Amino acid sequence: MVVLNDYDVRVVKGRGEFTKHRHPDTDEMFVGLTGSLTIRIGDADVTLAPGQIYVVPRGVEHQPISPDGAEALLVEPSTTINTRDTPGGLTAERRVI
Repeated sequence: MVVLNDYDVRVVKGRGEFTKHRHPDTDEMFVGLTGSLTIRIGDADVTLAPGQIYVVPRGVEHQPISPDGAEALLVEPSTTINTRDTPGGLTAERRVI
């Protein structure tokens, strides 16, 4: 993760299903880097290929899913917790490099 003003630029890797969660105070921007990343929003799915961008609006429950694994770049305020309203085993500490 790199800090840009008051925002973090985070590279995340995932395989399988992430926790359903929402960020009540901020939008969350995903940029597909590798693989295929699906963002489940209610009954709808948004699937990102490398180079595609999607913004989850603040307050909207979403669940990133990638059965085969994917990497994505996220841009969000530095204070954002990755699982925001559903802390648990997948909640990650903020690490600045």
